[in-house]
Order: sequence, then C-alpha cells, then structure tokens
Amino acid sequence: MNAPEPAAALSRQTDRTLAEQLAARFAERIGQRLLPPGARLPSVRDCARRHAISTSTVVAAYDRLLALGLVEARAQRGFFVRDAAAGRDKAAAAGLARPPLPVSATMLIRGMFQQSGQRPMPALGTLPADWLDPALLATALRAVSRGPALAERALQYGEPAGEPRLRQALALKVAEYGVVATPQQIVTTLGATQALDVVTRSLLRAGDGVLVDEPGWAIEYARLAALGMRVLPVPRGADGPDLAVMERLIAAHAPRLYVTVSVLHNPTGASLSLHAAHRLLQLAQQHALHIVEDDTYAHLASPHLPRLAALDGLQRTVYLSGFSKILAPNWRVGYIAAPAALVDRLVDTKLLCSLTTPSVTELALAHCLEKGLLRRHVERVVQRLDAARSRSVKVAEHHGFGFAAAPRGLFGWVDTGCDSERLARAMLDAGWLIAPGALFHAAPRPTTLMRVNFATTQQPAFWHDLRRACTDISRH
Repeated sequence: MNAPEPAAALSRQTDRTLAEQLAARFAERIGQRLLPPGARLPSVRDCARRHAISTSTVVAAYDRLLALGLVEARAQRGFFVRDAAAGRDKAAAAGLARPPLPVSATMLIRGMFQQSGQRPMPALGTLPADWLDPALLATALRAVSRGPALAERALQYGEPAGEPRLRQALALKVAEYGVVATPQQIVTTLGATQALDVVTRSLLRAGDGVLVDEPGWAIEYARLAALGMRVLPVPRGADGPDLAVMERLIAAHAPRLYVTVSVLHNPTGASLSLHAAHRLLQLAQQHALHIVEDDTYAHLASPHLPRLAALDGLQRTVYLSGFSKILAPNWRVGYIAAPAALVDRLVDTKLLCSLTTPSVTELALAHCLEKGLLRRHVERVVQRLDAARSRSVKVAEHHGFGFAAAPRGLFGWVDTGCDSERLARAMLDAGWLIAPGALFHAAPRPTTLMRVNFATTQQPAFWHDLRRACTDISRH
C-alpha cells in the first residue's frame, strides 16, 4: 500500500526548515493512522517533484522519520511506515509531533473582550458593538418584566429543558431552515458553546474519537482535547469535508461523532453543497455516526442553504445554534434540536452543567422572535455586512491580498503570502490582533493563510500595515 502525499503546501516563509516541515507532516499522518503500518512513502524523486523541493531535502526528512522509528528503509524498495506507537515519544521530544491543542487558542477569546472605544480588531469573532441594538434588548426585557410573573419566576428554578414559550418560538424558527422539530425536541442552553459542550458530554466519553473540520474553530479543538477526546481533523473544502479522508479515519478510529459547521463555515465562509451533504449523511448512516451541525451563523446566511438536520429529519444529526453573534455577545441563549430519543439525556447533562434555565432572558428572546424584532434587526445587520464585506475585499485586493475561499458571511480566509504566525507577532507590535491560519488547524502548522472579520477590516490602515509587515518578513 502506497502512502498518500501530505496535501498542505510547505512554506518557505517560516522558521522551520522544509525538511522539518515535511517530516512533521508525515509524522502527523502516521500518528492519525492515515498512514498505517506497512504503507510505503512516496519515492524520494516523486516527493521532491510534488513539493518542488530538492531530493536532498526529502532524504533529510525521511532520515528524521527513520531516526525516530516511525519508518523503516527496505533495500531497493523504499521507506515504509512502522508501528506508529513505536516512535511516538521520540517524535514528541523532537518537536515533530505537535500538541493537539492550538498553542494560542485563547488568543481569539481575548479579542472578544476588547473594550469599547479601542479600534476594531481583525481577529474579532463577533459583530462590532455599534452594529447591535441595545434598545431592542431593553424593549424585550421590559415587555417580560411587567407584573407579578417576574417575581414568581425569579423565586424558582426555570424549566429544565427551557422556557416552553421560547421552545415553541424556536420550533418555528428552525422550520425556516427546513428543520422539522417539535418544541419537545428542543433544549435551550447558555449559548451555542454550551450547546456543543452538552452534546459532547452526553454522547461521548474520554478517549473517544471526534471528527472535526480542518481548518476549523480553534476553541472547539481545545475544548474537545481538554475533555479527553481524540480530535480527528478532516480537510474541509469549498463544498464540504474530504469524505475519503473521513472514511479512512472512521476505519482507523471508529469515532462516534462529527462536529461541523455546514453553513458559513468558520474560517472559510464556505457552505456545504447538496451533493456533499447527501454523501455525508449516507456515510453517517453506514457507520452509526452522529453529526453535530453547528449553525452559529444561521442569521447571516440564506435560510435556503442545505442543512444536514433538514435533509435527514434529525435522525443522525443534532442541530444547534445561538443568538450571541446577532444580538449581543453577552446574550447567552443557545439551543439544541435533537432526535427525541436523546432529549432526556441532553437535559440531564444541561442540569449538571448549569443547574437551571435563565427564564427572564429566554422569555425576552421569545418576545423578540414572536414580534418580529429579531427578523428586522437581522435584515439590517445582513445589509450592513454585505456592504462591509464588499469594501473589505476591495481594499484587501488593492493592497495585493487574495482570498483562498470565496468571500461570504462574516469571515474571510486571506492568503497573505508569508508565514501568518510570524505575521501575527509583527502585527501585534503594530497594535493589531490577527488570527493566523495555524490557529485553525488541530495540529498547528506553517501557513500563509489568516482569518479576518469583514466588519472590522474596512479601513485601509489595517491592510497598509499588513502589507508592510509582509514585506519586512519577506526581506528577512
């Protein structure tokens, strides 16, 4: 069996040599068992040709793998993978096997706590404060705070599964996306992040494998790894996940869950095609795999884009979303729409994690949904975001930057032309917080890509500083 070539391009704009990078790529795939024992590495000449590097560089990379016990050389035949466990400790000690957690996963979280009045940061994961509507929230809170009902609710725990009025409104909301769910199939949470946590804790145990998109959400990689899960990255393309890689990971690790953002994927902005969704659901059915569909950016996308939960009728899918991205970061209301057989288990986990339901906040959100307040707010935000995205793309291209994926939604996947980790350090010195592409890989690697927030990158000053930093890095 011949080994598939590591797909990601090697970078000449990084502190690591090409040989070190190539060795690390093969070591990572061996560790994931995508290269099983007995697999033959590409010939030295073939590998050199595919990566546009010298044969001596390939030999140096293979020698590193050989010294670490990950591969063995067979006379006149080439290099073959040994038992992955044999050289794991040595590889880790040599820095080839990178840790599964993004080194700076909390970098993006810190950006969320930026104080108002500071200039907007390209790494920000939320809408700018002046795009939001605090008057809308105040109106909703006043509407549900009148009379003795408020005091009654404040003196007792909320409904375990969530306020019935909100769950009814949410059942109507998800129907707009084609997801058919009764109010009894919906469980509210403290934001979409807790929804992910509740589902993970309910369906998995420490040591289980979890398939995730790569690139993907750095904080989700960190959260899963912190719970003791084995993070199994699946390359994400314009139409969806690489199903061939997914099948190999399923065969090697028997994961029970796949966590994905099907619409306006973070960080690329891509959405799942109907064809890819159909094939993915077939694979899930074949291997008894549950799919967690994170639709956090649903409000910014067309309701007619394919949702996995709509296509399979909440059989193998668990659908979740929230309102923090569209209403306010501190408005922590999310929800899960799940197969009926899972609901009680999800509610039990929710109670263990948060004990109760914030009734007043949930009733205020129900008011926003029922009266059309949220719908009108979303229309204004989407119109503003479309204009901001157009301006950001125009300014970026004017400064010589391109996009690795078609610009859509809130985020852009920018190709900077230089190592974005080095670029992040340089830009931080200039007062800009950016999100380098390495943060969006389960095993950080050199890349020229970075994520930007279209709402906070409309001004030429940022792109001017970015171009200057790229030029300085290229010169050194």
